[in-house]
Amino acid sequence: MYPSLVPPPETFRESRRSTRVPLKVVITVQGPPSLECQGETIVVNLHGALILTDIGLSVGMRISIHVYLTDKRATARVVYVDPGNLLRCGIELDEPQNTWGVTLSPDNWDETADFDAGRD
Repeated sequence: MYPSLVPPPETFRESRRSTRVPLKVVITVQGPPSLECQGETIVVNLHGALILTDIGLSVGMRISIHVYLTDKRATARVVYVDPGNLLRCGIELDEPQNTWGVTLSPDNWDETADFDAGRD
């Protein structure tokens, strides 16, 4: 018989660095000179979020976000723009943190853990 090219299921592991949490919070996004718009989160995690903004952003753009609920600010990079809705994009925070105000955070949202091993 031929050996299987697919590893056994127990060798697969979740590649997310932190659990995604559906959460809608109002944010302000600031970017390159004079870019500022309102938006909201759709899904968040310790490393970033899926957001909806008033104006389109582009992949690679460096941004700063302000979360009204927590009054926290963070810097991030746009890593995804939905081709079906150019106002919906994924961002990766420069520093993993609970910027969003999630009070009952998942176990893997330990901000002191080493997050370099995996990717979101």
